[in-house]
Amino acid sequence: MAISKSVSEGLERRRASALEAGGKQKADDRHAKGRLTARERLDSLFSAGTFQEVGLHAQHATRHFGMEKKSLPGDGVVTGTGFIGGRPAAAFAQDFTVAGGTLGEIHARKICQTLDHALKAGIPVIGFNDSGGARIQEGVGALSAYGQVFYRNVQLSGVVPQISVIAGPCAGGAAYSPALTDFIIMTREHASLFICGPEVIRAVTGQATTMDEIGSADMHATVAGTIHFIAEDDAHAVAIVHRLLSFLPSNNMMDPPHRIEPELSLADDPELDELVPDDPKTPFDCRAVIERLADDGDFLEVSAGFAQNMVIGFGRIGGIVVGFVANQPMVKAGAIDIDASDKAARFVRFCNAFNVPLVNLVDVPGFLPGVHEERGGIIRHGAKLLFAYASATVPKLTVIMRKAYGGAYIAMCSQDMGADRIIAWPTAEIAVMGAEGAVNILYRKELAEADDRAARAAELAAEYREEFSSPYLSAGMLFVSDVLQPRETRAAIALTLRGLMSKRETRPPKKHGNIPL
Repeated sequence: MAISKSVSEGLERRRASALEAGGKQKADDRHAKGRLTARERLDSLFSAGTFQEVGLHAQHATRHFGMEKKSLPGDGVVTGTGFIGGRPAAAFAQDFTVAGGTLGEIHARKICQTLDHALKAGIPVIGFNDSGGARIQEGVGALSAYGQVFYRNVQLSGVVPQISVIAGPCAGGAAYSPALTDFIIMTREHASLFICGPEVIRAVTGQATTMDEIGSADMHATVAGTIHFIAEDDAHAVAIVHRLLSFLPSNNMMDPPHRIEPELSLADDPELDELVPDDPKTPFDCRAVIERLADDGDFLEVSAGFAQNMVIGFGRIGGIVVGFVANQPMVKAGAIDIDASDKAARFVRFCNAFNVPLVNLVDVPGFLPGVHEERGGIIRHGAKLLFAYASATVPKLTVIMRKAYGGAYIAMCSQDMGADRIIAWPTAEIAVMGAEGAVNILYRKELAEADDRAARAAELAAEYREEFSSPYLSAGMLFVSDVLQPRETRAAIALTLRGLMSKRETRPPKKHGNIPL
């Protein structure tokens, strides 16, 4: 028996009403500002024709105060699944044209169902946050709904990649869901991320501030370190999602999307020899080294504006996806401080959770000295980096480019932290401290009596480097696997990674370790 015309037309009317969301005028207003609607964001995220919406006909709970006669299509959020680059993914996009995208019980239930599906299917989940916050009319129910979303964010953590896009306001408790995900992308314009706005801060503390100071993309990318990428607009945000996913597996049981060629190129790269200055005190940009090591120079830097003395990001070497962690001599001489510790430790833990090998590039003079660092807890924060490396069971390769001093070297994945292979360049210096500092301590009396203190100090420092910090000394004691010319490094790493693809390593049975947070 065929479906009657009236029934068919009824379905189409309901579907059209739901798809209209907040109406054409609100959609036009967004377009005038260069912004996309919720469905347009999802359409641009997924390959054409692959998005399957779930919950199109959802409506808010009418039992709440003042909500009986309101119509909220989809309850202010669009959810579903589709394909990105041939791989399935789940996503949701809050719809600001419907009740300001506020979160209520049904709204949250749709998001939770999306997260539950991502967990069961083992697929990444992407969320577009654009909301006025909790729906006041739904009271404590809305607060409970936020808790349900947070709980699921934690359950998914380390199981499937979670990516958040802040494409509008994200305030108060709503900010904690993105904060629980793996990567946050924020549009430079029209987006804000904060717990208490300027008015509340002024009322409670008397402090005058602006949204730029507390909730802008620039602030979160450079000062707070909350977000990982700044997008110029919605389209750019989607492009970053696509690029990020191109390096990530769908879940923790899969390998990343390696592009392994049958024949491995082992050619030298002479340009690497030219990157490191002759003077060990002259800084150089570690990104130049990364781009020579990465296939086709393709490197996706993460948190580029935050803790710039540490550089992290994704690339491929010989087709194998890797996570790079590198000291940046251009900033603070590459010393590790509180923020750099946090930045690198979290990235190492992400890579370990999702089977991404680690390549560590070392040029570190130590942990950053100073009263601010000590009082701020550099011991506690630096311990996070030690904990992250020691916990990681993925392949770990370390290249010592120049300075590798003291505990900071250990924190950059020395052999004792489980590095599978350590390569040192001839320019490497591996010691408890720098030659100058060691000489001043060991030869204090002799230097005080020297006719030319500076000349004698330089002479002793040269002797110290040769006898006590030479890479050949460490290689002779098997703390370093080999000493290679920079030009030989890429081929050596590619070959080592290929041989470590079958690495298996376990840790003692336990719920989890107690990382020094």
